[in-house]
Amino acid sequence: MKLELDSTLSTPIFQQIVDQIHFKVNTGELQPGDKLPSIRSLAEEHSLAANTVVKAFRQLEFRGLIQAMDRSGYIVAKPDESIGRYQARGVSSDKNEVHQVVDGLDHGLFSNAFCKITEDYLTGNPEQCNVIHADGSGTKSIIAYLAYKESNDTSVFHGISQDSIVMNLDDLLCIGVNGRILLSNTVNRNALNCPGEVVGALIQGSENFLSKLREFGVKIYSGGGETADVGDLTGTIVVDSCAVAVMKKKDIITGDLIKPGLSIVGLSSTGQSSYENKANSGIGSNGLTSARHDMLSKYYAEKYPETFDANVSSDLVYCGPYKLEDPLPESDFTVGDAILSPTRTYAPVIYKILEQHPGLIQGLIHCSGGAQTKCLKFADNVHFIKDNLFPTPPVFKAIQKASNTPWKEMYKVFNMGHRMEVFCKPEHAEVVMTIASSFNIDAQLIGRTESSSDGNKLSLSHAEEVFDYRP
Repeated sequence: MKLELDSTLSTPIFQQIVDQIHFKVNTGELQPGDKLPSIRSLAEEHSLAANTVVKAFRQLEFRGLIQAMDRSGYIVAKPDESIGRYQARGVSSDKNEVHQVVDGLDHGLFSNAFCKITEDYLTGNPEQCNVIHADGSGTKSIIAYLAYKESNDTSVFHGISQDSIVMNLDDLLCIGVNGRILLSNTVNRNALNCPGEVVGALIQGSENFLSKLREFGVKIYSGGGETADVGDLTGTIVVDSCAVAVMKKKDIITGDLIKPGLSIVGLSSTGQSSYENKANSGIGSNGLTSARHDMLSKYYAEKYPETFDANVSSDLVYCGPYKLEDPLPESDFTVGDAILSPTRTYAPVIYKILEQHPGLIQGLIHCSGGAQTKCLKFADNVHFIKDNLFPTPPVFKAIQKASNTPWKEMYKVFNMGHRMEVFCKPEHAEVVMTIASSFNIDAQLIGRTESSSDGNKLSLSHAEEVFDYRP
């Protein structure tokens, strides 16, 4: 295998190795199963440090292009449809590499719960437990940054505050949180690109959203936060939150009741609920790395190089057909409004179900990381069947068309129309849908659970196809 490496170029040597091997795989010069030169031989041939080659091979491995073999170096990997554009951009939809580490750690009091739950270390009450959860708005904040730079309108960051809060709050809903929640925010910014007015907008957006939630009975309060100027770490801004709650152990939804014979009610991610100020596209806060790059044009790469990772292949960076102000096909949104649409919380709905119908909910799944396949991480020997999904919202149709991402991968990255699943006995499904409707949120019976003899699995119907997934 011949590589042409040039140390005088601005492109780092390790990236030249990545690009050239990637090109050879794409063009068929390297075929699945072909053995690559060893790290040592490639380093010696080009007078490189071994770590330079290791870094290149690791990035190629993450892209799914090569795979390590026991004591025999690397070979070109067979095509794998589960390794897609999302992972090639350095993002994992299901975070398997993280779960390989944390799955071996202490899972807390209820090992099958959606969030880790501990003893009540805060008050020492043996009948209570603590839960602390951290999450953020992800790369959606970069889209807000682009909109801000183009319009000088800081209000675009109000929704980013909401995104960060909801990604914590709605995970907590899945364990049945029903009391007070204390929230702290962390904003990491590049102060040269994001001045004080941006931070001010984030803080105001957070306070406004928390106040609105309290109007609907969700007892969530701000505990302050931290703003860090870390220009070496980010070119723009990152918004994260941490939420903590104290609960009674008897109120926890453990996940152990997700068994065969249940109905799955999906709560729509689109439309305008009674507690939202405007219609929601349904985008949420997952998959925004792909949404941003697959929808938006090279204009943004050229004008705002601080908004992307230079290590990612250029053909995956801002390779879409749209600008933020362009109309989104089949909708009343612009592209910018659609992909910046604030993540909807289902807290008012779930709080009302818990209050009026205790014991009805057998399980809750927030379709966040892993999207429609998130359910596979819970229960034992359950076959999840989703054969009556909501129509695909326009924003996801546009992303799929622009990127040509396989539909099977789309369901692993995006919520595709519903972001909260309520597992209940079939006779209670109508109650859930009625309560959701009282908040002007569409809900429908999207599937059911059956028994499986060989571990968890998911069968998901899309058009005339059925996609099968495993953990």
